[in-house]
Amino acid sequence: MRILIVTSQFPIAGEPNRGRPIHQTVRALSTLAEVRVISPVARYPRWAMPRSYLYRASDPDFEVPGCDVRHVDYPALPAVSRPFNGWLCARTLHAPLRDFAPDVVLSYWLYPDAFGAMHAARRAGLPLVVGSRGSDLRVRDAISRRLTRPVLQAARRILVVSEDLGRVAVRDYDADPAKIRTIPNGCDAAIFHPQPEGEARDALGLDTGIPLVTYVGRLVPEKGLRELLDAMAILAPRLPGLQLALVGEGPMRSELETRVAALPGVRVHLPGAQGPREVARWMAASDVVTLPSHSEGHPNVLVEALACGRPVVTTPVGGIPEVVDADCGLLVAVRDPAALAEGLAAAFARDWDEGALSRRFSRGWDAVAADTLRACEEARTASRR
Repeated sequence: MRILIVTSQFPIAGEPNRGRPIHQTVRALSTLAEVRVISPVARYPRWAMPRSYLYRASDPDFEVPGCDVRHVDYPALPAVSRPFNGWLCARTLHAPLRDFAPDVVLSYWLYPDAFGAMHAARRAGLPLVVGSRGSDLRVRDAISRRLTRPVLQAARRILVVSEDLGRVAVRDYDADPAKIRTIPNGCDAAIFHPQPEGEARDALGLDTGIPLVTYVGRLVPEKGLRELLDAMAILAPRLPGLQLALVGEGPMRSELETRVAALPGVRVHLPGAQGPREVARWMAASDVVTLPSHSEGHPNVLVEALACGRPVVTTPVGGIPEVVDADCGLLVAVRDPAALAEGLAAAFARDWDEGALSRRFSRGWDAVAADTLRACEEARTASRR
């Protein structure tokens, strides 16, 4: 089978960890089928760069390990062109689709990527499969929400990373439940596995015996980072020498740097975005990994933290309760710094079984790829009826 992947959530120059779960899926899928990725990225004029996120332009020469990927761009203006971005995206896809001649088009990120893929696939008479990661279903703006609906109606199969997202697709977009396939993320056990905490701390230049909380992800308000800093301030008098690592990049970095400078009793590390092996080292060096998000799909960072044998403190949103229970972590109220502080304190006080935590998830990316291929085969068969 020949599968054309359309997604902007894929590594690009300057952001090599972008869309890492999709990258992992595509790498594994490429061993089962002939796969090509078209990664469309909006191109903004210099005088109108987005302010809501760290924009990275596409680089046609950037190579992604283990993948046949082509980067393309389309013109856009922040907010102004949003209603038209799907159509603009579609225009960039017709020629690459014709050149590759796939059997199925699979698009991750519902608007504008999958909207563009929908029109390109329809023009070529090909079945469409779409995948959602979470926030592309829980969209905030009315325009994107309205333009997401026809994508879900047109798709032959809808891939979601949690049962919760499947319910959102049915409830909010009238998606056909028979088309939905839940395919949870995998985890690379060759990278994410228990390591001696002392060795990890030595490699990172961290002192041993000092409590360390680690967050891994984008530096954005929706991840609960303001609440996390407030919780750390509450905890600091109870845990002398308390440390916090914020591993990632995002538009909140300058705000966090300012707040961290005024945070008494807590040493904060901001190492920036890190590759998978470095992320695993930070997790291994930690006592607790936290993700106090306001909204989530199936956060891979929690799966990876548990694979490293580290307990998690997080919020009961989206698909998180499908990953975390009382045996591996603590769920605390959303947007509640005091509850988060108490949860972190309880995690520090509990004696966790590292081996039991690491055995909770043994699903590899090869299983994710096999499930994805099966859904694509179903879509092709359905289109022939």
